[in-house]
Amino acid sequence: MSAKAISEQTGKEFLYKHICTSAAVQNRFRYVNVTAETDFERLARDHPWLLVERLVVKPDQLIKRRGKLGLVGVNLDLNGVREWLKSRLMKETTVGKAKGVLKNFLIEPFVPHKQDEEFYVCIYATREGDYVLFHHEGGVDVGDVDAKAKKLLIGVDEKISEDSVKKELLTHVPNDKKAVLASFIVGLFNLYEDLFFTYLEINPLVVTKDGVYVLDMAAKIDATADYICKAKWGDVEFPPPFGREAYPEEAYIADLDAKSGASLKLTLLNPRGRIWTMVAGGGASVVYSDTICDLGGVNELANYGEYSGAPSEQQTYDYAKTILSLMTREKHPDGKVLIIGGSIANFTNVAATFKGIVRAIRDYQVPLKEHEVTIFVRRGGPNYQEGLRVMGEVGKTTGIPIHVFGTETHMTAIVGMALGHRPIPNQPPVAAHTANFLLNSSGSTSTPASSRTASFSENRAKAESSPAKKAKTGAPIAKATTLFSKHTKSIVWGMQTRAVQGMLDFDYVCSRDEPSVAAMVYPFTGDHKQKFYWGHKEILLPVYKNMSDAMKKHPDVDVLISFASLRSAFDSTMETMQYPQIRTIAIIAEGIPEAHTRKIIKAADKKGVTIIGPATVGGIKPGCFKIGNTGGMLDNILASKLYRPGSVAYVSRSGGMSNELNNIISRTTDGVFEGVAIGGDRYPGSVFTDHVLRYQDSPGVKMIVVLGEIGGTEEYKICEAIKQGRITKPVVCWCIGTCATMFSSEVQFGHAGACANQASETAVAKNKALKEAGAYVPKSFDELGDDIKSVYDDLVAKGVIQPAEEMPPPTVPMDYSWARELGLIRKPASFMTSICDERGQELIYAGMPITEVFKSEIGLGGTLGLLWFQRRLPRYACQFIEMCLMVTADHGPAVSGAHNTIVCARAGKDLISSLTSGLLTIGDRFGGALDAAAKQFSKAFDSGMLPMEFVNKMKKEGKLIMGIGHRVKSINNPDMRVQILKDFVKLHFTSTQVLDYALDVEKITTSKKPNLILNVDGFIGVAFVDLLRTCGGFTRDEADEFVEIGALNGIFVLGRSMGFIGHYLDQKRLKQGLYRHPWDDISYVLPEHMSM
Repeated sequence: MSAKAISEQTGKEFLYKHICTSAAVQNRFRYVNVTAETDFERLARDHPWLLVERLVVKPDQLIKRRGKLGLVGVNLDLNGVREWLKSRLMKETTVGKAKGVLKNFLIEPFVPHKQDEEFYVCIYATREGDYVLFHHEGGVDVGDVDAKAKKLLIGVDEKISEDSVKKELLTHVPNDKKAVLASFIVGLFNLYEDLFFTYLEINPLVVTKDGVYVLDMAAKIDATADYICKAKWGDVEFPPPFGREAYPEEAYIADLDAKSGASLKLTLLNPRGRIWTMVAGGGASVVYSDTICDLGGVNELANYGEYSGAPSEQQTYDYAKTILSLMTREKHPDGKVLIIGGSIANFTNVAATFKGIVRAIRDYQVPLKEHEVTIFVRRGGPNYQEGLRVMGEVGKTTGIPIHVFGTETHMTAIVGMALGHRPIPNQPPVAAHTANFLLNSSGSTSTPASSRTASFSENRAKAESSPAKKAKTGAPIAKATTLFSKHTKSIVWGMQTRAVQGMLDFDYVCSRDEPSVAAMVYPFTGDHKQKFYWGHKEILLPVYKNMSDAMKKHPDVDVLISFASLRSAFDSTMETMQYPQIRTIAIIAEGIPEAHTRKIIKAADKKGVTIIGPATVGGIKPGCFKIGNTGGMLDNILASKLYRPGSVAYVSRSGGMSNELNNIISRTTDGVFEGVAIGGDRYPGSVFTDHVLRYQDSPGVKMIVVLGEIGGTEEYKICEAIKQGRITKPVVCWCIGTCATMFSSEVQFGHAGACANQASETAVAKNKALKEAGAYVPKSFDELGDDIKSVYDDLVAKGVIQPAEEMPPPTVPMDYSWARELGLIRKPASFMTSICDERGQELIYAGMPITEVFKSEIGLGGTLGLLWFQRRLPRYACQFIEMCLMVTADHGPAVSGAHNTIVCARAGKDLISSLTSGLLTIGDRFGGALDAAAKQFSKAFDSGMLPMEFVNKMKKEGKLIMGIGHRVKSINNPDMRVQILKDFVKLHFTSTQVLDYALDVEKITTSKKPNLILNVDGFIGVAFVDLLRTCGGFTRDEADEFVEIGALNGIFVLGRSMGFIGHYLDQKRLKQGLYRHPWDDISYVLPEHMSM
């Protein structure tokens, strides 16, 4: 959601910190917070003014009209405040319908003043701008300020001035206070804008000869602007509405939501309730709550929440386990029900999300059975059949009663089943599987002929897009009546290949001549081509870095579909509107700050551009064009007959519910003519009437369906248009959110705009007004389909709609990836891996989650053991590996590897090139002796050969004994690296047979020459053989295999890489120039035949 209420203390802190005004704002930062844990002695020491001033104390918990409720203590000393709090702090009280505990209070200085020094000021946001309300009489008895107050509208992108404030607002203010008040109001408005407030009320605002005092304040800020205002806001806590506790589980889900690109919401209404919900989709979650309340379950409804936006399996698991944990804490005498519902998803893989829920159900199966929980499931969308199958399967295996339904069942029918109002079918009808729709059996490779080019009730003349009418210079340009046709071309902003492929498949199944996507814009890569499918053929679509290039090269494009993130959507949309060819823009992103959206709307209105969104899935015109993921996968497109136009047009806020409307309309009528989801934000780019009036003027539309929502007043414009005769076609309308009036405290639903700020914005009030205006309004969402069918049947009976014969749709080959997801095909993998898996929520090393790797403190040696040896090695083995890495890390700049690295670095090469140069010198002569030494010594030991026999054999064959010999070190000048390792190995290894054998060989070789010692490479090689053979983690064959495949040389390569990198950095730090070998260190000789 966007607009969130903040505490009075937070609001005043923002004001005192950031207001810029010439008015003397008094009592800055003079407030303290009091809770049950407050130490008053310490409070007085920290804030000495508490002991010398008269005080005011009041609860700071989003309670309105505190003065009238007797919840303000006035003109008290500190002891008086403590006495006043005794009867109130941590005591339950009732405010309206809400019961809550008073636990958070604010103490401020008491300000003596006269009644005529009190004023009222309020700023609030609307679609067209921000209203400043001012009344010259403030205080608890201010009354109906909407009727009394002077109003000044500051339009979007307009500036406020002191002159306009004096002229419009301060007409009844004494002259000696006008300048002060004007300066303060201008400063307040600028603060309101800069900190992205959506509501700011001060009552009373007191102005005395000493300055301005902000006594009581209420405010809301746009939480989506956090990425802009973080530096000024700091960490803001948003208190829950009075009457509802702040639960840690809500905070946990809010944290998950903040870290996810998906949407995860949870509000606990009654933790002891027996009816729990886990609903997919912001709109659907409201519909389910409505239906539960309509059927008498309001007092047993435990929670409101939603998950949407394609959460991962892990995120869904975390969400589900939170719900299951909450609902299995207290038993209910009648048992409990869990409703896992949702509309038909547009792009969420239902099977993937259900796997997360199934995991949670398995984890909680014992408490679920103990609490007698029955689960009801209804869902549709991509791969929903597999999701329903796994859900039904877990019911059978765990013994938990789980009733599973798909798109053949009305969305909210499971609520009636769960509450005992309708029977549970024994065998619900099974919908056709995704694969049945998509596989092409015709064998034809050509684009099939269209099954129908026009609506059942529309003649077959080609419907072209009606262009926007030209306006007089300076006047806003009129918007087009028809947004999309069979020839509409679009540009997609963002690398959304799945959405683009979905659009092309839709185009193909609609028998379009050309793809509807002309190009893509993606600023983070260079210009290139991206491969897609057109039916069975591969095609290339251009991708441009700059929007100007895309527009220049595709002048026939008039639609832009923006998948830009919430941070970049504003700038990219404003840039798009610089190109007159663009007539429609769909903004998919959710969470764009309201102030930015309003600027987009103003610019679009001026230029005659239709905006769909933000926070939308888009819209669809069957047989012509679809925006992004609208309509879901092809199976739903075909099941809902969206490949050809029908006679019914709809508009809704919710994307998921628009897909549900596709399903309902296709089952009750001849299908959809056009459908648009305007988006769930408070200020959608286009409103209901924009589209309803377009439908009224479209000959192919015979009836209109509107799915409204709690919040805002746009539905009343439909009422007026019906009354005035501007809308004459039948309108079936239902506003969701009727449950809100039944809750004791305010609930913010999934959509940012789904919140009623006054009685007229409630769903109940709007449904009533629509019915009185002449719209067809059902009793509940449950009956929406029945009303649509009734109106449609009547139009058919009157001959307004003439149903045509249905033709089979053309077929589209299924994508390989999706066919594999559905389990329809199999293919051998290109390669296999067994050491690491990054696909899940958490990285896994050889079966061990990364969190466990750190928790177990296995260190670098243990991590190497997992990745190289696929084993959890003993602690001493991990330590030995780390010691090996340490002793092999470097051996000075003279050795060939370090020398090469240095020469390369001084030649100006980069780190990777220099490191590679050094690594390429590693071999039998330098550093590569670990494997060879391990093989030679272990083979000799295993064959039973005596050390002397081994030495003599190698001498006879003219072979060097790998791991024996050192250029500098000798028996008299031992290598301390070897000594350190030897001490450790002898102390910790259970057996050192191969090492002992090598040491016996060393005695023989050093007796001949003192520098023929067992060097560090040889020692590590033979010690590693002992480690692999005796640590208990490997069979003998496995141990030998690791030696054979070169694992031990890896120790030297990894260790010495640290040194090589050190030499590279050292040369760069010392700023050494190009290396040239000195002449005097080179022996120049003539070829041998010439020297003779």
